[in-house]
Amino acid sequence: MQADVKLDTLGYFCPMPIIMTSKKIKELALGQVLEVVSDDEGIKKDMPAWCETTGHHMVGMEEEQATSGRVYKAFVKKAK
Repeated sequence: MQADVKLDTLGYFCPMPIIMTSKKIKELALGQVLEVVSDDEGIKKDMPAWCETTGHHMVGMEEEQATSGRVYKAFVKKAK
């Protein structure tokens, strides 16, 4: 999946990835996609909930196995 901007939140756990996403998405233009990279499994539920609450569009979620463990990539499209 292609993103316009990438946000690395590796090593941070709830609620930091969501707080960092909230700050970063304010820097994007409408329609741009933000990729949030996290090793916090909670992002699988937290990011869709945050998108629903804030009105942004959850484009997708990917999981990968890295040498350090599972890595999650959430793709959020700025909608307002």
